[in-house]
Amino acid sequence: LSLTVDETVPAASVAAAVREGAGELLEELQLVDDYRGRGIPEGSKSLTFALRFRAPDRTLTAAEASEAKLAGAGVAAERYGAKVRD
Repeated sequence: LSLTVDETVPAASVAAAVREGAGELLEELQLVDDYRGRGIPEGSKSLTFALRFRAPDRTLTAAEASEAKLAGAGVAAERYGAKVRD
């Protein structure tokens, strides 16, 4: 999951918002890249997170994992103006 945010927003705050929004299916979240440069608006940064989803009682569908990922991005958008980067 790659999100663009204002460069003053701490990565840990964005991670916490993603974790909260993604819910209990999110097993692990790790920041893998903090990028500022070409392709990113001035004053912004791109944060890329590796997400691992798991349910203890069943196999998750791709749709369930995608829904949880987008819910996490939604909370980050509400709190920090994060935008999903393609």
